Amino acid sequence: MSFSEWREVALKDVIEFNPKESIKKGTITKKIGMDKLAPFQRKIDGFELEAFKGGSKFRNGDTLLARITPCLENGKTAQVTILDDDEVAFGSTEYIVLRHKIGITDNNYIFYLALSQYVRDTAIKSMTGTSGRQRAQTDVIENTKIMLPPLDEQKAIAHILSTLDDKIEVNNQINKTLENMAQAIFKQWFVDFEFPNEDGEPYKSSGGEMVESELGMIPKGWEVKELVDVLETLEAGNRPKGGAGNLTEGIPSIGAENIIGLGKYDYSKEKYVTEEYFAKMNKGKVNPGDVLLYKDGAQLGRKTMFMNGFPHKKCCINSHVFILRTNDMLTQSYLYFWLDQDWVTQSIINLNANSAQPGINQSKLKTLKILTPKFNYVEMFDVIIKSLLNKLFENCIENNALHKTRDALLPKLMSGEIRVPLDEEGDVS
Repeated sequence: MSFSEWREVALKDVIEFNPKESIKKGTITKKIGMDKLAPFQRKIDGFELEAFKGGSKFRNGDTLLARITPCLENGKTAQVTILDDDEVAFGSTEYIVLRHKIGITDNNYIFYLALSQYVRDTAIKSMTGTSGRQRAQTDVIENTKIMLPPLDEQKAIAHILSTLDDKIEVNNQINKTLENMAQAIFKQWFVDFEFPNEDGEPYKSSGGEMVESELGMIPKGWEVKELVDVLETLEAGNRPKGGAGNLTEGIPSIGAENIIGLGKYDYSKEKYVTEEYFAKMNKGKVNPGDVLLYKDGAQLGRKTMFMNGFPHKKCCINSHVFILRTNDMLTQSYLYFWLDQDWVTQSIINLNANSAQPGINQSKLKTLKILTPKFNYVEMFDVIIKSLLNKLFENCIENNALHKTRDALLPKLMSGEIRVPLDEEGDVS
């Protein structure tokens, strides 16, 4: 297929912007809020049921492009695929909804077009409004000129990129299952106390002796301690005076923006310090297995754990994050899943309840109560969990490689620098 078959078009001539749909006010309808869109991720993470009062409306296949700062800059662009056939849902008024024009464009191609740096840069440069509430201008995007391939080639390009995204999504689903399994084992052993006793039977339901504690009834021989008693290291990091926002390479400096959960990391928000600065840091260098805790701001108590070279083989933290490393009484895996319980997260938040300054300091965090089992049970748990975590982080590393491949291919496919060979039927050959 010749490049001469590509034609220059304005987006408004080949894409339907904010297509008209109807939902009766008050109807209980699926709502996809901005929080359901992850940066540079095609799949939408879910929906809520809510009475329709207003907002953008869309169907399966449509692309949602966030138009407000910082969501646009952060890459919140997704394709709707979680609705029923012919179902109309609604969402934020801050979406620009993009839909194919039948026989001219392909919905999957449109998603990748919206994800392309060219369209994103155009949208970002068009933003107007007061600081913190700037919005991309729909008319500027509508009038943006692109080179559009024939429909068959659009579908072929989208197929190649979708294959990478599909593999990423499979890994994400596997990781969700692995994390759920780890949480279930932790709960069975250290919340329900049904760990295997000496005969291999569940401890509590087999009549295992329980004793009173500050945290309620616990197995005999176990203790409740303060966090200070089980930690070898509790420290925050730092960044150079003036921050780390101007560097585009160096040693990654992890801040609150990337304390988002087990096996999750947003490389688009990367900040750096120089090699020289990193070498002089006395605190805040991340080791494999470290538990990281966000210690102030709106997401106080959020945590993650880094392992096996994910997200980086070498990185550090800034002053908004704590590193937690256990002594020989517990393990990092046990510490993470203990902190990951909802009531423990709330306890961390409550440590700041009467403070004039947002956030928690080390002295407060050290007083947090933690169940300390007999170490042989912690060790047994760790052996079981390690295999799950190793697979989870292996998938994370593969996903990062797949993202890089997709992001490298996308502009070359969209510009025609790399062409997709098609057979006589218009399929990828």
